[in-house]
Amino acid sequence: MRRQGSARRPPAAVAPVRSEEELLRAVAGFRAARVILSAFELGFFTALGAGERDARRVAARTGTEERAAERLLNALCALGLVRKRGGRFRNALLARLRLVAGRPGYLAGLGHSAAQWRTWSMLSAAVRRGRATTVRPAARGDRARRSGFIAAMHQRARLQAPRIVAQLDLARTRRCLDIGAGSGAYAIALCRASAALRVTAFDLPAVIPLTRGYVRRAGLLRRVDFRAGDFRRGGFGPGYDLVLLSAIVHMNGAEQNRRLIARAAAALAPGGQLVVQDFIMDRGRTRPAAGAFFALNMLVATAGGDSYTAGEIATWMRAAGLKRIRRVATPYDAALMIGWKE
Repeated sequence: MRRQGSARRPPAAVAPVRSEEELLRAVAGFRAARVILSAFELGFFTALGAGERDARRVAARTGTEERAAERLLNALCALGLVRKRGGRFRNALLARLRLVAGRPGYLAGLGHSAAQWRTWSMLSAAVRRGRATTVRPAARGDRARRSGFIAAMHQRARLQAPRIVAQLDLARTRRCLDIGAGSGAYAIALCRASAALRVTAFDLPAVIPLTRGYVRRAGLLRRVDFRAGDFRRGGFGPGYDLVLLSAIVHMNGAEQNRRLIARAAAALAPGGQLVVQDFIMDRGRTRPAAGAFFALNMLVATAGGDSYTAGEIATWMRAAGLKRIRRVATPYDAALMIGWKE
């Protein structure tokens, strides 16, 4: 589930709390998030579109109660996402560009953020039990949830993939395997990085049609093959010069990752490289800060996922027979672990 496009760096995911004022502001931050996500889920921004409407019209278009709709619209005004004049509301520029369904810049992935809200609300219970209280495998997710998740991953992935792919040695690379390809953003970036490359995008049967759609829109269907399967089971076939595991190992427990990396390494041709991109934690597991928070995301959302250290990933790579293992920093919170098959 991946990236491509501008080199713009996203804002820091986690702000340090150093004072009582910052503590209280951080605790109260959920309110603004909930207002935006509820308005997004209910379709308020799309209901307003490029026009100007009163609360009654918005309520009618969204199937909500008029008084409650007006209160939510007022809160959106307080956030600066909506403007109010004479009892009528209109989207501010940012909302008009990014929050109206059908617009080219529509942030469809906010639907995934709304889903995360529900799982994060169970964090206390998950910490008590040491595991997620409700786990909903992607293979069994409903179509809208799956599409929203892929869209969310693509929003981030398309921005980062070109810069990350630019850090790879592709001089002798002809065949690539992108395991857990998602939207195909990395497959797209790899193809654009080298005209000699052909990529196989591997993901679940329910995801591959979405992958194909993103690749089609990028105009690269002739250079990307699509293969449906479950990366937790079976092999991937032989002869790849590069195997990519981007934003995958955090979904699994340690033993699952050991087996996955062994099977991914087996798919490499001699001289090929395995590239793992993820939050790569320091020994104390507190940095990068986004990775420490993401470990909690895995706690509430998966059966055994986590953010792993460079040492842990290197151990799995060595066990798979890979050599010249190194960590490569990126301009983002994630980093790369690269190992070579000799």
